[in-house]
Amino acid sequence: MAERAILNTDIRKGTINKNIYGHLSEHLGRCIYEGIWVGEDSPIPNTNGIRNDVVKALKEIQIPVLRWPGGCFADEYHWKDGIGDREARKRMINTHWGGTVENNHFGTHEFMELCEMLECEPYINGNVGSGTVQEMSEWVEYLTFGGISPMSELRQQNGHQEPWAVTYFGVGNENWGCGGNMRPEYYADLYRQYQTYVRNYGDNRIHRIACGPNVDDYHWMEVLMREATRFMDSITLHYYTIPGPAWENKGAATGFETGEWFSTLEKALRMDELITKHGVIMDKYDPDKRVGLVVDEWGTWYDVEPGTNPGFLYQQNTIRDALVAGVTLNIFHKHSDRVRMANIAQTINVLQAVILTEGVKMLLTPTYHVFNMFKVHQDAELLDLTIDSGTYSFEGREVPEVSASASVTDAGIIHVSLCNLNHAASATVPLELRGLSGQKVEVRGTTLTGNKIDAHNTFSQPDAVVPQAFTAFILEGDLLNVELAPMSVTVLEITPKA
Repeated sequence: MAERAILNTDIRKGTINKNIYGHLSEHLGRCIYEGIWVGEDSPIPNTNGIRNDVVKALKEIQIPVLRWPGGCFADEYHWKDGIGDREARKRMINTHWGGTVENNHFGTHEFMELCEMLECEPYINGNVGSGTVQEMSEWVEYLTFGGISPMSELRQQNGHQEPWAVTYFGVGNENWGCGGNMRPEYYADLYRQYQTYVRNYGDNRIHRIACGPNVDDYHWMEVLMREATRFMDSITLHYYTIPGPAWENKGAATGFETGEWFSTLEKALRMDELITKHGVIMDKYDPDKRVGLVVDEWGTWYDVEPGTNPGFLYQQNTIRDALVAGVTLNIFHKHSDRVRMANIAQTINVLQAVILTEGVKMLLTPTYHVFNMFKVHQDAELLDLTIDSGTYSFEGREVPEVSASASVTDAGIIHVSLCNLNHAASATVPLELRGLSGQKVEVRGTTLTGNKIDAHNTFSQPDAVVPQAFTAFILEGDLLNVELAPMSVTVLEITPKA
C-alpha cells in the first residue's frame, strides 16, 4: 500500500519535452523492410511504398521524432548508396543484422517522406565508424542546403527541389562498440572534427548530438564532457533492460517465471540511477544544463522468438513490457531538466516494438498502448508529486510498488500516470490533491493490465491486452483514493471545473 501521495498541482517543475516519446527505426530485421517499407507494387496498402496502416498507427500516438538509419547500421551506412533510381542503387550485405541483402530501396528521400507523413522530426545518425568527414558533410549539404552546390544539385536531380528542414543529427553511434571500438579520448577528438563540418545552411539549425556512454561507463561521459561540451548540443546514453543473468541468456519474452518479471522491472528502474549519476558529471561541465541527455536506445532485450533469425531481434511484447515502458517514461519525466529526447528500440518488429507485422497483418503491442495513454504528457508541465509507496519484494529484494508522475497541460488538465509493478496484488494510492483552492474536479481514467504475467497480443487475438476505462477511484474532498489492479499501467485525467 502506498501510505501517502501528494500532488501539488500549483508547483510546476519544467516542461516534459515531447521528444522523449521518440522512436528508433534501424535497418534491422523487419523494422524497415515489411515494417515500414513494402514498395509501391506491394499488395499491402501503401503510399509511395510506405505502409498506410503503420503510418496511421504511429500518427495516433503522436510520434514526435524518429531516429534513422541506426543503430549499429548507421556506422556502416553510406548514404549515397540510397539515393537515385531504386533499381540502380547498390546492394550490400547487412553484416550486423542477419546477413541479409540490403537493397537500399529505403534511403534518404524515403525516410524524409515518412517523417513528413508522420509529421515528426527526423533524427539522422551519421557514419563516423566507417565513413569520412566529407561523406557526413555532404549528407548535411544534400539535405539542408538550398543554394548552388554539387550536393544541392544532386538532390534536385533526384526529385526534391527544396532542401529539407533537419534539426537533429547524430555524429556517430556506439563508437565505444560497434561504431569503431574507440577510446573516449579518440572519439572526443573525432567528434570535434566531424561536427565542425555538420554545418548550418540558411535558416536550418542543426542540433548536434555526440555519442555518449553505454550504461554506466562514467569515464566515457567524463571525457566527452571535458573535451567537447562546447561543441555539442546533446549527448547520448544507451541502456537496455535485460532480465537474464548473461548476454547469452537474456531470457524469453513469454513463458517466463515470476523471478524474471521482478528482475526485469528491477533493472528497468536502474534508469533513474544512470541518469542521476551521468547527470552529476554533466552538471560539472555544464551547470546551466544547456546540453541535453538523449537516451536514444532503451527498452527490453530478450532472446529472439524460437525459429526466427537471431540477427533480426524479433521478440513478443507483453504486459511486462508495458510496465517497463511506463516506469521508464515516468523516470524521464522526473529528469525532464536534463533528458530532452529518448528513442525506444525499436519501432516495428524489433526488440520492444510498438507494432508487430506479419505480411499484411499488423497488431499494436501493450507498449504501443502505453505510448498512446502517456502522449498527454508531451510538452506538458511536470508537476510536483511525491509518493511514499509500499514495497514490492521477491526473495529478499525490494523495489517501490508504485511508479508515478504527473503533468498539467496548457488548458489546465492534469494527468497522473501510475504503474503498479506488483504482479499479484493491487495497490492502494491515497492521492492528496493540493493547490486547487477548493475547486471541484472531474476525474476519468484509463488502465492497461493483463490476466497473466506474459499476457500479449497475437495476430489471432490482437485485442487481448488493450486499454480499458478505469473507475476504481473515490474522490472525497481533496483526497482521491485510487485502487490499482496488479501489473497495471493507469493514467488519470483530472479536470478542474470552472
